[in-house]
Amino acid sequence: MTSPLFPHRHLLGIAGLQPHEILFLLDEAEQWVTLNRSLTKHDDRLSGLTQINAFFENSTRTLLSFEIAGKRLGADVVNMHAATSSVKKGETLIDTAITLNAMRADVIVIRHASSGAVALIADKVDCPVLNAGDGRHEHPTQALLDALTIRRKKGRLHRLTVAICGDIAHSRVARSNLILLGKMENRVRLVAPPTLMPAGIGEFGVEVCHDMREGLKDADVVMMLRLQKERMDGGFIPSEREYYHRFGLDAEKLSHAKPDAIVMHPGPMNRGVEIDGEIADDINRSVIQEQVEMGVAVRMAAMDLLARNLRAERAAREVMA
Repeated sequence: MTSPLFPHRHLLGIAGLQPHEILFLLDEAEQWVTLNRSLTKHDDRLSGLTQINAFFENSTRTLLSFEIAGKRLGADVVNMHAATSSVKKGETLIDTAITLNAMRADVIVIRHASSGAVALIADKVDCPVLNAGDGRHEHPTQALLDALTIRRKKGRLHRLTVAICGDIAHSRVARSNLILLGKMENRVRLVAPPTLMPAGIGEFGVEVCHDMREGLKDADVVMMLRLQKERMDGGFIPSEREYYHRFGLDAEKLSHAKPDAIVMHPGPMNRGVEIDGEIADDINRSVIQEQVEMGVAVRMAAMDLLARNLRAERAAREVMA
């Protein structure tokens, strides 16, 4: 029987979560923030379970964060890299899913370049699946760690003005964040040049701005995004210098936000393109390092909750047998 507070088998996106489930997961993450700051950073919640990190797209910080999270919970963690996987040899995604399932994994973390690929694999395996980013679709743990960072810095996660700035069109981070922030009744502004703003995005109930100063006016949170050049097939920006001049975050543009506004970035950063280095390193405004720290705690919470549901499901099956 799954937990009534978080009754999910997988974590595939923010769209499928209720506001109280989001808050419950963030509350659970708080204990892991405390553990991660202690001298003994270890717990045995996932002892005896095998966690496979199957990353079909390159990643450094997300993969490392999930690996640390699993090991601190006592899981046996195995990393599978796309460059050395059978997918490169022509194996289909479904065959890969069937193979992972045959290895009796207990938790699978997946990143894939195609939207919907993670959900496809989740349908084919007998264990929890966590989405570590699929195409332009969602990146749920990034939105959750951003939410935890905001709540710890602002003391709340509702009725804030949040400006999400940059490459909205190619960003799964932006999509997951605007869904989460919308569920928590925040005012969300998307700030980007028209070429990097998806068509019909206003239907999400967000404000759309094509000017940084207008978009940052009285913002409580300024969330910058990475320019995803690897997903661009055409001239989306005239040049990086021109982009920084108009949409890069510097002290002058930030002055239009509230004096206590915090600055966020999911990383990796392109300094001097999306954000000025001095702003990124300003300990009074930037919470970028806190985001990295909260990422481990949120992923520990997510895996712990899904593992609890898995064990309850297996126990119920044994009783019925």
